[in-house]
Amino acid sequence: MRQTKVFYTKGVCSKKIEFDYEDGKMYNLVFEGGCPGNLKAIGKLCEGRDMLEIANLLKGNTCATKNTSCADQLANAIMEVLK
Repeated sequence: MRQTKVFYTKGVCSKKIEFDYEDGKMYNLVFEGGCPGNLKAIGKLCEGRDMLEIANLLKGNTCATKNTSCADQLANAIMEVLK
């Protein structure tokens, strides 16, 4: 059965990340705020993909002078689900 994760970001332009997941796969990823084009593209790239693979790929990605990014925050949200 699909479940939904809501994650409130820290240190980035987007304020919230929401996605559905089932059997280790991600669906319907949506970012609230942030860079719309880039974040929609991330959502398309993540659709139906393995969440651990996504987290490993995006973890540690930074944005400008920040020590995190929307992609890194997504990795954090995924790791909360996979704990």
